[in-house]
Amino acid sequence: MSLVTLLPFIVLIGAMFLMTRSAKKKQQAAAQMRDEMQPGTGVRTIGGMYATVKEVHVDMVLLEVAPGVHAVYAKNAIGAVLDDDEYNRIVHGDDPSDSDTPIVPDDASSLTGPADETRIDLGKKPEAAGPADGTDTADAEPDDAKPADAKSEDTSADSAGKADKADKADKTDGESGAK
Repeated sequence: MSLVTLLPFIVLIGAMFLMTRSAKKKQQAAAQMRDEMQPGTGVRTIGGMYATVKEVHVDMVLLEVAPGVHAVYAKNAIGAVLDDDEYNRIVHGDDPSDSDTPIVPDDASSLTGPADETRIDLGKKPEAAGPADGTDTADAEPDDAKPADAKSEDTSADSAGKADKADKADKTDGESGAK
């Protein structure tokens, strides 16, 4: 066998080794995080529930999910151990007051500047009593008159109706002749 035929297999085995190695590192980091849990620490479970650690045992943890409400979880069910500041921000809604970062507004009203008093009215304007060009209203088309395209639609509908009647007559003649 030549080196060219073995090269793809060597690359594949190397990639598999690197992927399993990174997965093992992630598993070890998660296990170390779970082992460092102490009572009073805020945690997030893999189901997304936030709680405070009350007791830590070998394979399980007692969590306080609400004041006076305790639940027993497996250590593997702990998704993240949170810092005190982050836990209080998420659970209690506490914001650090010494933050120098600007607060982002919920809407864009603060970005547009002061309100403009000259607003454009986009509503419909009432129609004037007569045409604006000063022509006589008697020359205007009456409301009950049909437009030109409406008349053409009527004639096309009549011709379509006649064609349908002719088709029906042909079908009945063909059926009677076949019997």
